[in-house]
Amino acid sequence: MRKAQKQEVLDCVGSLHQAHEEIREAIYKNEYGLVQNMLSECQEFAAALGESIERAEGKGHITVSQVEAYCETLFRVFEEIDNQQISKNRICRILRKQLLCVENSIKNDISIKKEIVFFPYKAAMWDSLESVYLAAKEDPDCDVYCVPIPYFTLNSDHSFGQMHYEGGEYPQNIEITDWNSYHFEERKPDVIYIHNPYDDWNLVTSVHPRYYSANLKKYTDTLVYIPYYSTSGGMNEAQKLCSAYLYADYIVIQAPKFREYFDESIPDKKFLPFGSPKFDRIIKKCQNPPDPPAEWVEKMKEKRVYFYNTSISGMLANTQNFLSKMYYVFQCFEGREDVCLLWRPHPLLESTFDSMRPQYRSIYDALKRMFLDNGLGILDTSSDMADAIALSDAYIGDAGTSVTSLFGIVGKPLFILNNGIHSEPDENSWRGEINIGFNYLEKDRFVVTQGNKLYISEAYQYNYKYFCDLSEHAYETTFSYVYEINGKKYVCPANGQSILIIGEKGIEKSIRLEHKTEKEQAFGLVWKYNHYLILLPIYYPAIVRYDTVTGKIRYFEENIDIFDKKDKGIGGLCIYQDVLYIASPTDNMMYQLHIESGETQIKELPIQSRCGCCLLFEYKNEMWLLPNAGKIIVRWNPLTGETREYSDFPEGFLCIDPIHGCECDEKPFSVPEFYGDYIYLTPHYANMYLRLNMKTGEFTQWQPSFEIEEGKEYFYKSARSTFLWHESEKVGSVFKIYSYARRKLYNIDLETNICKEIEVQFDLEELKKHESGFCEYSNKLRYVCLENSFNSLGNFLAGKIEGSQFDKERQSAAYREVIANPNGGCGKKIHDFITKRN
Repeated sequence: MRKAQKQEVLDCVGSLHQAHEEIREAIYKNEYGLVQNMLSECQEFAAALGESIERAEGKGHITVSQVEAYCETLFRVFEEIDNQQISKNRICRILRKQLLCVENSIKNDISIKKEIVFFPYKAAMWDSLESVYLAAKEDPDCDVYCVPIPYFTLNSDHSFGQMHYEGGEYPQNIEITDWNSYHFEERKPDVIYIHNPYDDWNLVTSVHPRYYSANLKKYTDTLVYIPYYSTSGGMNEAQKLCSAYLYADYIVIQAPKFREYFDESIPDKKFLPFGSPKFDRIIKKCQNPPDPPAEWVEKMKEKRVYFYNTSISGMLANTQNFLSKMYYVFQCFEGREDVCLLWRPHPLLESTFDSMRPQYRSIYDALKRMFLDNGLGILDTSSDMADAIALSDAYIGDAGTSVTSLFGIVGKPLFILNNGIHSEPDENSWRGEINIGFNYLEKDRFVVTQGNKLYISEAYQYNYKYFCDLSEHAYETTFSYVYEINGKKYVCPANGQSILIIGEKGIEKSIRLEHKTEKEQAFGLVWKYNHYLILLPIYYPAIVRYDTVTGKIRYFEENIDIFDKKDKGIGGLCIYQDVLYIASPTDNMMYQLHIESGETQIKELPIQSRCGCCLLFEYKNEMWLLPNAGKIIVRWNPLTGETREYSDFPEGFLCIDPIHGCECDEKPFSVPEFYGDYIYLTPHYANMYLRLNMKTGEFTQWQPSFEIEEGKEYFYKSARSTFLWHESEKVGSVFKIYSYARRKLYNIDLETNICKEIEVQFDLEELKKHESGFCEYSNKLRYVCLENSFNSLGNFLAGKIEGSQFDKERQSAAYREVIANPNGGCGKKIHDFITKRN
């Protein structure tokens, strides 16, 4: 019985006690006709009460028996009065005694039951709720309902399109209640569970508006949101703040560290770091794998099964690459007798094509027909992903998906595909993946590349040799810049939060910074000034100044939002006369940090441009601001305040978005160079090399003499080329320029425009020797192998992996670090907590 119902029953008993007092008064007044009328009314009232209890608690319940005994007592008293066998005190005493028996039975024999309802919408996402539902069903003190609700796909104008209802697609052991018959507005359940956080904030689908979180909260004591996804370590920025977070009483998160990925405005008390029911289900399913569907049996027989996941995030990131990758994957499996491709598209992939990439839907459909018509594998469109995971031997697909965490926790290999690779590598492909990471401030003696390994060119001749590993994680941007100061090498973090000091034999010391964020991309650029290292933040909430002489660390947090825009990146920066200048990427504001004193200032530049700044350079006591978006270059004298803006770009100049292949106005330029009367501008997203006459303001097009070709596959890079900013090397007219498209470095004579290649040398066998293979890649990818020139998809299918081979125990240990209740107990823990609080 519900708590409110039980209280109503006790209130009824209270009314009977009040009636007894009125009967007592009537007896002592000898108004026996009135007494008999009231006894009859009490009997009718009690009979109705008994029926109500019987409906709630079942036939034969002990409390119903007590009510029946009370009714019999009322009847006997009625007869005694009718036969004039009257004992005033006896009548009142036996009535009270019998009614107390009823009341005590209600209190002690009727347990309070909580009504708990689950409102899933996508059957494929039911695993995010199932173990909580099963724990609740086993609780005798709960009445539990699973009520799948309808949802709509949205049209391109975001209006409601087709309605979908998937109530018939749930596992057989789940008792389904039709959404039309469950009226939560009347039933007012004690607890409501949901797994859709978006309400009307989504661009692809929407649950029925009746089930928006704001409305649900009106009719329940406790609204609980459990994410429909799981994660290997990070979270999508789109999940930071969703509509349901505002109304939910509790939000279940996978582990305590994930609280930081949510908006700071959400109260901490809402978060329950209990894990994910998705893990409960997949662990159970893999311990007892199901029999495959009949149509799968022959295709899987005596073959190694690869689960191929095509995700929404991968498709949206670069749709053309995504589709080309699908074709390449199908080619890799075609004709092979030892492997089986089990392709499972995201359940909302086709809806997302229709609403956000309709121009590509026909290409996707053609690939799907090719897959089916040629019998290339198994297409799994069932609502239950767990069966396919349990029947698969390995994962191939995108990184940014919750499916990776499910394979990770059950110890099956994960091979992360690169959607930009559409062919097997050749003998030179490895060069495209070496991230030289040229340092703008000094000679390029150090390179952090190849799985977070430090390579050093002892003779400063770009002939790099392996020196040491920098981290247990292989993510190549865990560390970025390396500076040598007073004979010591300092390796600075990008995704990490520590500075390494490198000695003759490797890492000597780790300087730990204050841990201020769980997010990757903590830092962007790192600048060296005298004996200081200055770390510029991306997600780290401070500029960090490290004194290499005293070892002191200072954090500057005030006003950094001026230049640090998470969606636009960090603005351009440079150091001039002991002052660090950082320009805003979105407007005309300038942040200034006096490096020695730590004093900060904010200056508004007197310019018309609101393009923001992407790159900032000082030349002959003037600052040059290259635009972050738009076509205005700003020249500013910080001493006089004089400014000049240049916007008369040549006809035909434009920027191309590398993701979508369309025209944009973002990041036109890479690092420039100054020579004579000109500033030479290399393209980032721009379609031209330009030079600007600093005296006349005239733009002209120029073209380096090295061959220009678009970066493809292993050589892909959004930027086309860049000058190397080595202040100490600026002699005469010769400068260094690097072609990303060719991964080649040149000396270019800007007087003659003649280029001469500088050979960048690595030992191929040494690179292979230190290839990571299966490893703890990053905080987001706990343990995987990446597709690259050394480990291609074809090699993975053939079992030929360079580097560390797959280790199931190592993988399981890595995933246990980011999953609370990794042994499958999340659902019960959630249920126990919620019912005790409700």
